[in-house]
Amino acid sequence: MLPIGDVNPRRRLPIITILLILMNVAVFVYELTLSEEALNAFFYSAGVVPYTLTQAPGAPPYSTLFTSLFLHGGFMHLIGNMLYLWIFGDNVEDRLGRLGFLFIYLLAGVAASLAQVYMAPTSELPMVGASGAIAGVLGTYIVLYPHARVRTMLMVLVIRFVELPAWIVLGFWFVLQLFDGVASIGATAQGGVAYFAHIGGFVVGLLVGALLRASRRRPDATSAPIWRV
Repeated sequence: MLPIGDVNPRRRLPIITILLILMNVAVFVYELTLSEEALNAFFYSAGVVPYTLTQAPGAPPYSTLFTSLFLHGGFMHLIGNMLYLWIFGDNVEDRLGRLGFLFIYLLAGVAASLAQVYMAPTSELPMVGASGAIAGVLGTYIVLYPHARVRTMLMVLVIRFVELPAWIVLGFWFVLQLFDGVASIGATAQGGVAYFAHIGGFVVGLLVGALLRASRRRPDATSAPIWRV
């Protein structure tokens, strides 16, 4: 089940979403210029290494909680993340505003990395990618736009293109992360997908979406009949 677009009009150009995509692409282009040894060193210096945050002596490199969000481990890693960000980021940016969207994106990304660090605190493998932050965008989207139609490619025996509500597409994605996350417990030495980062980011997004919905339902204190002076 692969989303390829949504039927959810936006009010304005998603400047922050576009800038985030451009920054991720720019960093990846830089990665392509590096030798294998230099790229490996780059991942270790700018990616999140749980061991260096929790066990290594000296000041923990907390800046990597942010820099790691702009690194990717290959073309498909980058393309998949940017596809999800483009499809779902514009509407969330519309609702949160540009600065609000950027703040929540970074907050979800940091929370996602910390969730994975908590599950594998002694891992010495670097963690890179924007998917934790993007998972936060997905969590907010599913709360704010649960019935928005998402154009989806289904690959079951044959390829079909259908429109499904966001709660099915993103809910299915999150359930997969939960199952795969549980299955990955104890297998941190081999690397792979940081499922608990996805889970952590998504949960932050759910909380943000829930707060936004609650604030919309709260009656406006100034709506009562009053004298304004």
